[in-house]
Amino acid sequence: METAPTEKTVSTKKNASTKKNGQPSDAEQRGHRRVRGPVLIGVLFVALVVLAFAAAGAGQVNIPPDQVIGSILHRIGLDIGPRPTAAQGDNALWIVRFPRVALAVLAGAALGASGAVMQGVFGNPLAEPAVIGVSWGAAVGAATVITFGLTLFGNWTIVAAAFACGLLTTLLVYAMSRSAGRTEVVTLLLTGIAINAVASALLGLLMFAAGNDALRAITTWNLGSLAGANWGAVATVAPLTAVGLVVAFACARRLDLLSLGERTARHLGVDVERLRFTAIIVIALLTSSAVAFAGVISFVGLVVPHLIRMAAGPGHRTLIPASALGGAVVLVGADLIARTAIPYQELPLGVLTAVVGGPFFFWLLRRARNSSGGWA
Repeated sequence: METAPTEKTVSTKKNASTKKNGQPSDAEQRGHRRVRGPVLIGVLFVALVVLAFAAAGAGQVNIPPDQVIGSILHRIGLDIGPRPTAAQGDNALWIVRFPRVALAVLAGAALGASGAVMQGVFGNPLAEPAVIGVSWGAAVGAATVITFGLTLFGNWTIVAAAFACGLLTTLLVYAMSRSAGRTEVVTLLLTGIAINAVASALLGLLMFAAGNDALRAITTWNLGSLAGANWGAVATVAPLTAVGLVVAFACARRLDLLSLGERTARHLGVDVERLRFTAIIVIALLTSSAVAFAGVISFVGLVVPHLIRMAAGPGHRTLIPASALGGAVVLVGADLIARTAIPYQELPLGVLTAVVGGPFFFWLLRRARNSSGGWA
C-alpha cells in the first residue's frame, strides 16, 4: 500500500528537482523526444566497434577493415579472411594500433563515466575531473614517479601515485565546495582554478628537476597523448577501469535518489555519506587510470555526460554506461584525427579535445547562470 505513493512522490520531486537544477521541465520537453536507454547504448556500442576497426586500419600504413578483421581471426586461431598485405601490417596492428585503440577505449570510458558520477555526487552540471583540477592533481603524482624514476610497485607505481594524488584532490574539492549541505558553483570553479594553478606550478618544478627523457614524458603528459600505448599499459588500466565502472553502475539508483535532495534520499534509505565516499573513490580510481598513461585530457567528462543527458534523460542507470561508451567513442575518434590529420605529425590529444570542449563549457556556464538566475 505504501509503494505506489512513495514512487509517485519520488517522481513528482524528481521532476521538480530536474527543473530546479536547470534542466527543462516536462512542459518544456513536449517538443523533445528522448531516446530509450537500451537503444542509445546499443547505437553507441555499434559506433564504437566500427570506429575502433576504422582507427586500427588508418595511419601511415593503411589497412582495409577486412584485413583488420582477418588479422584478428588468424590471431585467435581461425583461418578465415585475408591477412594484411602491407609490409609489417600485422606488426603495425598488434604492436602499435590495437594497444592504442584499446587504451583510448579504456581512458575514454573512464573519463566519461567519472564525469557522470562526479556531476551526480556533486549535484552540479559543471563538475568534470580536469575542469575542477582532479586530473591535474593525479598528473602531479604520475609526474613525480616519472621524474624520480620510482618503481616501488612495478608497472602499478604510476597508477598508484596518480590514484593517491587524484583521491586527495577529489576530497579537497569536495570539502571546499560544500556549504550548508550543498555544493556551491562558484566555490567549485574557484577551487578548480586554484588546484590547477598549484598543480601547474608543481609540474613546472618537476620539469625543472627532470632529465631530458623525463622532461619529454612530462611534456607529453601536459598535452595528453596515447603515443606511448602498449599492451602493458592496457593490462594495467583495464582492471582499474572495469572495477570503477562496475561500482559506478552499482551506485546508479542511489545517485538518482540523491538528485532529489539529501533529505529525501535519506528518507528513502540512502546512506548519503557512504554514497559520497564511494563515489569519490570511484572518481579518483577512474580518473587516475585514465591519466596514468594518457595524460591530461580535458572536457570529455564534461561534454559526453551532458550530450547523453540531453538525449536520454538524467537517469544514471542509462547515463553511466552510455557516458562510458560515449567517452570511448569520442576519445577513439579524437585520437584518430590527432594522428592522421597532418601527415607524419601527431596533434596533442588533450589540446584537440579542449578545442571542442572549451566552447561547450562556455555555453554551459551561460546556460547554468541563466537558468538559475545567477550564481548565488
